[in-house]
This record gives sequence, C-alpha cells and structure tokens, in this order.
Amino acid sequence: METRAGDPGAFAHFDLDRVDSPAFVVDAAALRRNLGILADVRDRAGIRMLSALKAFSMWKVAPLVGQYLDGVCTSGLWEARLAGEHYSGEIATYCAAYKAEDLPEICALSDHVIFNSPGQIARFRAIVEQADGVDIGLRINPLHAEGEVPRYDPCAPHSRLGFPVDQLADAHLEGVSGLHFHTLCEQDFAPLRRTWDALLPRIARFLPGLKWLNFGGGHHITRADYQREELIEFLQKVKADTGCEIYLEPGEAVALDAGILVGTILDVQWNGMPIGITDISATCHMPDVLEAPYRPAMLGEAPGEDEIVDEGQGGAVRLGGPSCLAGDVIGDYRLPVPAEPGQRFAFLDQAHYSMVKTTTFNGVPLPSIWLWDSESDTLECLRRFTYADFRDRLS
Repeated sequence: METRAGDPGAFAHFDLDRVDSPAFVVDAAALRRNLGILADVRDRAGIRMLSALKAFSMWKVAPLVGQYLDGVCTSGLWEARLAGEHYSGEIATYCAAYKAEDLPEICALSDHVIFNSPGQIARFRAIVEQADGVDIGLRINPLHAEGEVPRYDPCAPHSRLGFPVDQLADAHLEGVSGLHFHTLCEQDFAPLRRTWDALLPRIARFLPGLKWLNFGGGHHITRADYQREELIEFLQKVKADTGCEIYLEPGEAVALDAGILVGTILDVQWNGMPIGITDISATCHMPDVLEAPYRPAMLGEAPGEDEIVDEGQGGAVRLGGPSCLAGDVIGDYRLPVPAEPGQRFAFLDQAHYSMVKTTTFNGVPLPSIWLWDSESDTLECLRRFTYADFRDRLS
C-alpha cells in the first residue's frame, strides 16, 4: 500500500535528541493547521465534522479538537467513555456488534448510536427506547469497492461491516434517523463521488424519512493536493438534494503529518546486506507497516536508489525491531545518519493509528508521548510508560 503522506514540515528542524527513545512527538501547530482546514470545509459546506478517535485519541489535545470540530466518533464503550470525559460536542458511536451490558452506558454517553445490522436494532430496541434522546443510525454496505487493499476495504466480498444495501427494506428503518457508510482509506474526493453515485439509486426512496447521512472517514482532506473545492461543492449539493444533515468523520486527516516516531539504532550486522536493529518495532509500534503493508517515510532519508553495496560501504540498510518476530522488519532505508549504534532517526506521519495500536508484545517498551509546538518551540513529555504498565496488563 502506498501512502501519500510524509511531509516533514517543521520536523525537518527538530532535534531528535530532545526526547527519549523511542518516542512519539506530535506537533500542535500541525494539528491546528489540519483542524483549521477541516473546520473551513465544514463551514463552507454547511455540514457536521467529527474526529474519529479510532485513528487519533490523544486526549491531551481534546480541547484543541473541540475548538474546531463538532465532536467525535467512537468505536465502542471505552472510546465513548474517553469522549465523554475529555471531548466536547457530539458523540457518535458505531460498533460492528454491541454487548447488551455495554449498550445502556453507550446510549447515555452518545448522541448517535449506529448499529451494524437491523437485527441488532430489533434485538436491543428496548434498551434504546429507555435511553433519553439517543439518535439511532444504521450502517450500510454500499456494495461498491474503492479500497486498494481488501483488508482495509469495508466493501470487500463478504465484508462484515454494514448491512448490504441491496437487502435494505422499509421495515429495517423503523426508528432509524440516519444511514452511515464508510468505504475509503487515505483517498481523494473521486472515490467518494463514485460511491455516492452508486449508492444513491439504492437509497433514494428512503431519504424522505431520514434526518442525516454519515459519509464516514478515510477522506484525506488535509493533504495538500486533495480536491477540497470539489468536495465542498459536492457536499452542498447532497445536502440540498436530500434535505439531510451531512456528517464526515475524518481520523487520519486530523493528525496527517503531525507526528513522528523517534528511534535509535541498537546494533548493526551484515547478512547479505546491512541489518540495523532498532528500538522501534514494526509489530509493536507500527503494526500497519506489516498489515497494509507499507513503507513509512523517514525523516531526512538520503536520496538515491536503495541499492545493496559491499559491507561497510553505505547504501541501503534494512531496519527492524527488537522483537522475536522474524518479520519485524520496517524496511530498507538510506539513513541520514551513520549506520552505527546510538544514532537517532525518525519515521514521519506516525501520529495517527500507530499511537493507538501500540502493544507490549515481548515486553518491548511503549514509546513515550511528547507534545511539541513548532511555532513556540515548547516541548512537553505527556507520558512515559514503565514496566508497571506492561505488568498490569497481565495477571
């Protein structure tokens, strides 16, 4: 999978030795830039814009998010709790399947509770009816695939996400205020338009009975070359044509190019090419590198081809983590520093998803979390993880 992010921005001038290693460093100024763009799209299009906590839930910046956006979307009870404790505005919760014991609290916390199937709505109707003012939605599967990788495509064959739109009937929408769909992943405007063009004929007859439509996430709105003017015009037209309130739920776009992951080379050896062992693990700290897979951009990577040269003569170095997984390999890089133990380096665009997916497999330590403001140069360590964090996950 090819990612189109990786702009170093102000990180090009950041001294990596100012933080410990490994460490996530998030630039508040970059967040403000992204949030400002999203708010501008929201205001000009006349829609509602929610931040997806599944992608970026660094709650220390929740007040900043609240200054720009209308609220957040969550993926279940724990994210809904986090939203209720730290974020302002609306809370929209969607989960592929709810537990009955969780649903009363989810309904109490959320403004919108979105179900994955009409069967769940029917099964939990009594619980929902006891909630005060909660709005019910249904996620549909448009049956229109736009994803590059099946693993990230909610419309891949036999997908479990969303009710197939070709099965939708009037009875399924009893008590339902809106429809939700999500088909994109790091994509431009054109796939959204194609999805809507394919979906509209299938849902047109249901629109008079709906209050809102939620177009989900995956919109790379804050990327410099995203077609924002076309998006705004499209959203204005959909709102006018349908009479529905329109929601977008960007996640990655909130934190795009707003964070780095700083690491250190621990050892270098030769096995047909230079092999660098680092304190950053793909499986523990950047699992999307293996799941997508993709090659994260490196801060200051030297130009040129990734050729393999004789031992000790430079060229590409294969970087991997300290875990026991043989495939814990990040990629081949032309390092901006000597391939020697103790040298610092950083991967770009790691604020979203990487931070929320970290694990302590093998007892590999979690990266600390830092907040930097490139405009004022203030730098604060928000969290360091200790052995106790690893121990207390177990029993």
